Amino acid sequence: MSKRKTVSADEKRERMLQIFHEKKDFFQLKDLEKIAPKEKQIVVQSVKDVVQALVDDGLVDTDKIGSSIYFWAFPSKAKAAKIANLNNAKAKLEEYKRKLDENLDFLKRERIGKEDSNERTDLLKKLKVLQDEKSKLDMEVNKYKDLNADDFEKMLKNIDIAKEAGNRWTDNIYSVKSWCRKKFFIEDSMMNKQFGISEDLDYID
Repeated sequence: MSKRKTVSADEKRERMLQIFHEKKDFFQLKDLEKIAPKEKQIVVQSVKDVVQALVDDGLVDTDKIGSSIYFWAFPSKAKAAKIANLNNAKAKLEEYKRKLDENLDFLKRERIGKEDSNERTDLLKKLKVLQDEKSKLDMEVNKYKDLNADDFEKMLKNIDIAKEAGNRWTDNIYSVKSWCRKKFFIEDSMMNKQFGISEDLDYID
């Protein structure tokens, strides 16, 4: 006799959402404990935990009416939530790109008429890493056009990585300015004007 295939936690969540989206109705927990095992192969013992996890994530609504607790979730809400999250992710990515472009412009100007140095070589290596991360982010944005939930989670993680990388690059800019200030006694305002550095250059929140 073949072993019964184990259903992962993510698959249980997806199947439970399917029940709500397909039936478009209101349910008590006892109703879901009858439907889920029969139609979606979710063991009855895990139904309560799966539903609660969906409620905690804002994917399923719940309310108490009299002495009974009801649960519901309609496809329109899930789609709206995904679109809102996608727009937020895109806005963060655009802000990161803007900061990155400013830093790239600074590096290009900083190289004009100067001999290569160990500091500049190190910065260029870091720049290459940052550009590679940006390319990966662009690819993730393209993958997310269909609002796939798994791709969206990966996108959020990559945005955090990119934000950290952008802040590291901002650290590099400040380090270069500090080095020039100590070695050549150049004020920050003059360096900003000379190399076209924005006065409001700051870390990404």
